[in-house]
Amino acid sequence: MDWSDNEEQADFREKVRSLIAERLPARYRTGGVGAHRLERTWEFDRKSEDPDRREAAVAWSDALAEHRWVAPHWPEEYGGGGLSSMEQFILKQELAGSGAPAVGGSGTNMLGPTLILNGTEEQRREHLPRILSGEVTWAQGFSEPGAGSDLASLTTSARRDGDDYVINGQKIWTSAAHTADWFFLLTRTDPTAPKHRGISFLLVDGRTPGIGVQPLVDMTDVHYFNETFYEEVRTPVSNLVGEENRGWYVAMNLLDFERSNIEGAVSMQRGIEKLLAYCASEEGAAKSLLGRGETLRAEVADRYIETEVMFQFSARVISIQAAGMVPNYEASTSKLFNSELLQRLSATSIKTFGLYGQLWGQGTEDGPESPYAAQGGAPPYNYLRAVPATIRGGTSEVQRNIIATRGLGLPRG
Repeated sequence: MDWSDNEEQADFREKVRSLIAERLPARYRTGGVGAHRLERTWEFDRKSEDPDRREAAVAWSDALAEHRWVAPHWPEEYGGGGLSSMEQFILKQELAGSGAPAVGGSGTNMLGPTLILNGTEEQRREHLPRILSGEVTWAQGFSEPGAGSDLASLTTSARRDGDDYVINGQKIWTSAAHTADWFFLLTRTDPTAPKHRGISFLLVDGRTPGIGVQPLVDMTDVHYFNETFYEEVRTPVSNLVGEENRGWYVAMNLLDFERSNIEGAVSMQRGIEKLLAYCASEEGAAKSLLGRGETLRAEVADRYIETEVMFQFSARVISIQAAGMVPNYEASTSKLFNSELLQRLSATSIKTFGLYGQLWGQGTEDGPESPYAAQGGAPPYNYLRAVPATIRGGTSEVQRNIIATRGLGLPRG
């Protein structure tokens, strides 16, 4: 691995830093009230009733769009940045380090690359520019109540009726469905085929009659996930991506140009640094247990070292990509370590403050922080947010299987 920037990379990093310093709205800068809470996202702000929040979302989207950094991994011919894998790594590292939110959501990360690879020219012309402009955001309809890790067992159906598909079924854990304008779905179009076949990839306008969105409020009292229901929902056959009954392979080809998970690595580095800085402050020292025993200090030191290890995993993955190779089990190793470290770090943060660490506080724009909550209530909030980390994005069990079979060459079964 090469930890240092070459001259071109150093210039690019400085360009990114200059944009952040000059254009990042105050709302997204680190250290504000409730800065740790998920509600402070671009997707939420884009459709907020608060004009200041909407203005911040538009301003930041426009700033990135000027440099074609809304979708830095897309080819330039489709409006993307056409950046190399290392430039993507640097961009994401700097944005994550500043607390700047991602823009575009699953439209830029998942659907856009899918249309570039598998879509028709008409689909690209219709959807890609509106994703880049922030005019339209997308939600992913993959998981179902009975089809999570075993996604191929999905049952949401789409039957052909003339020039339309008619969709019936239910999706769950649909992130930001309540703010999305369109959905991309996996649906079963041939119930007689083996489960990995007979699946089609469809695009659906969120305004279509028959779509219902039911909020799912999580343990942190945040509404980000949703259940979505489809009852006789019609979408034109022209919204089929790829071939009918071959949607599973379209979904598996979702382009992921930069799989280093550098955002997660930098986020945890910032987390441990914030913890230490708060403990060194007058307020934090009064609540922290760090000065009362070596065992806890050793545990915090372990977490600090592990965040550095996580960064090295990210650097390894991006070094493989920069060399023109495809990381396979290495990306699974990074994801597995990241998920489990996030849970360990969250648990250590609560333990650091004893009973103070269990106080929720408020720490939002809606009210002042509790005077007794450590770090504005961030430790319990982050602890609860970390619970599903080893499930979402591919369970730890799935990652271990990939590492075992593809990395260590162990037999299946």
